[in-house]
Amino acid sequence: MLEYILARKFLYFVASMVVLVLAGAFVFRLYGDELMEVAFVPDTEFTAQEAFQTSLYADEEMWLARPELVEGNPALWLPQGFEETDTAFPGERKAAVFFAHPTSFLKKNRWNASLDDKESQDRARTFLKGQASAFSAIGDIWAPRYRQATLGAFLTDKPEGQQALDAAYQDILAAFDYFVAHIPDDQPILLAGHSQGSLHLTNLLKDRVAGTPLANRIIAAYVVGWPVSAETDIPEMGLNICETSYQTGCILAWQSFAEPADYERILDVYNMTVGFNGQPRKDTRLLCSNPINGDIDSAAKAAGNLGTLVPNEDLNDASLVAGAVPARCDNRGFLLIGDPPEIGPYALPGNNYHVYDYNLFWANIRADAHRRMVSFLAD
Repeated sequence: MLEYILARKFLYFVASMVVLVLAGAFVFRLYGDELMEVAFVPDTEFTAQEAFQTSLYADEEMWLARPELVEGNPALWLPQGFEETDTAFPGERKAAVFFAHPTSFLKKNRWNASLDDKESQDRARTFLKGQASAFSAIGDIWAPRYRQATLGAFLTDKPEGQQALDAAYQDILAAFDYFVAHIPDDQPILLAGHSQGSLHLTNLLKDRVAGTPLANRIIAAYVVGWPVSAETDIPEMGLNICETSYQTGCILAWQSFAEPADYERILDVYNMTVGFNGQPRKDTRLLCSNPINGDIDSAAKAAGNLGTLVPNEDLNDASLVAGAVPARCDNRGFLLIGDPPEIGPYALPGNNYHVYDYNLFWANIRADAHRRMVSFLAD
């Protein structure tokens, strides 16, 4: 009996690790060995889910965060001891932030999460605390609940994996269409996400923003924790690259690695894919935004890092530590953060700090969004 209890605790720890660190870019090819497939890939048939009508998102229960939700809103969380500086904008205007959360569902009993799965919903709220909260100073955050693809969708070549991702994207589109229809016609918009959420945002930019009047309302799009080709993806996404810290109407993206960084397996997969313009991504450069400097392909010392979120053991709170890590873009487009920081146990092999993409630079991201909002309103 004791062995059974210990085994369950160990497996729960492994599962928790996986959902935190593997729910992201190209996981199924990078870490999708047979053991992972057995543990997480559903062995059930894919069942097409009934499409959500846009009007369904009128229900506040369909959102993890939205302006009307104040009590218990995870996107309004702030770290211990954090004191906000000036957040006023001309005319007291504020932005509408649309945030797509990363994968938080790892069960194998279905390909897409149901919205009544408490475990995955609780994890999603935890992610919002450390990620979406970076944008709360500039306006209202809207973070939809959606029937996300399970972790196993990233761990298989089965067509059901892509079907699950496509189904999840349809929920994101419905939520976004509601969001756009129910904010003022002239309100500035900021888009942000992480991992699976960023994957959906890349498609959303292509399908809903590129070539439309919405493009003129975008402050910036933070497509974090997902590989974006500067050559084959960006031209179809409707916005330029954020080359300076004051630029607006542009895209930021990065993938964090401590040194020595081993990302060859990511590149092996990346080089087999095709970009949004139909051309191979092979040997094209990844978009590498430096969240400390707010530009691209640059280097910044740790002294420029305004604050890294260091979570407690229970992951229910965090403290802010200034000057914890530097950041520099290498010649391939990955963001390097120096020696492995003491921020938590959830780093991937190869010194991949994917799960900490936001935590590492939380205060700089918050300042970056504020700066771009000011610049947007001044134009």
